[in-house]
Amino acid sequence: MANPNPVREVLGGVGALARGFGLLLRRPRLFLLGALPALITSLLFLALFVVLVVNLTDLAAWATPFADGWDEVWRNLVRGAVAVGALAGTVLLMVVSFTTVTLALGAPIYDKITDLVEQELGNAPADSDESVWSSLGRAVRQSLVIVLASLLVTVLVFVIGFIPVAGPVIGSVLAALLGGWLLGIELVAGSFDRRGFLTIKERRKWMGTRRPRVLGFTVPTYLLLAIPFVAVVVFPAATAGGTILARQLLGVPELPRGADRPAPVPPVAPPPHGPSQAAPPQGHPQVPPPGA
Repeated sequence: MANPNPVREVLGGVGALARGFGLLLRRPRLFLLGALPALITSLLFLALFVVLVVNLTDLAAWATPFADGWDEVWRNLVRGAVAVGALAGTVLLMVVSFTTVTLALGAPIYDKITDLVEQELGNAPADSDESVWSSLGRAVRQSLVIVLASLLVTVLVFVIGFIPVAGPVIGSVLAALLGGWLLGIELVAGSFDRRGFLTIKERRKWMGTRRPRVLGFTVPTYLLLAIPFVAVVVFPAATAGGTILARQLLGVPELPRGADRPAPVPPVAPPPHGPSQAAPPQGHPQVPPPGA
């Protein structure tokens, strides 16, 4: 099978986010409900962000005591690079943490959005037989892993900020790419979980099969969520878009609008060694394994 066109794949990822907006705009009540947890989290994170910005100069000076005796131009250049790196890293950490906290706050609402997309596009999976407490415990553990990974990336971006001139640019690009990727792992979780793919490793494998499409979805979503209060209207659509993206990665076919909807497809049993070992669910086409 020929490799898909990278530009088309990136545009397909952007299209998943746009379709998420379209689906929810036709259901304004659910859209507004989905925006409420995001609003609460945004107010909290905005306050923390303002505190950071107010103290950013002092933070950069504290992190670079070796530059105290330097010429003013070089001292300001290095400290400015560190400040930008710290800002980019903090935004990354906040966006990923924002996603984790918002999904936790509005879990029933975002589950409803995921269900809506699955039913709208057809071939929805059957309800999982996993208990609520087991699902909640697993979700908390996985979210902590993702937040820890974002913290490590934040440190990397901060260190890169020490590189004069190029550091802030490289750090900001890395923050968007890596932060977007971590964000994607969270946003596709609902649809993956419903089909029996319960681990972060499985999500990463499937995401790796179509990286340009994933980044086409996650990087714009990351950048939009980094804008205060824009995140409030973006997050519900990002949840819907993440479900669309997950279905595309798994090769779940859509049914034409108005077609008869078959009974829900039962969830796929978790494969012992990742998605490459899994059999396709009944009624779905053969899905190429990750890495194929």
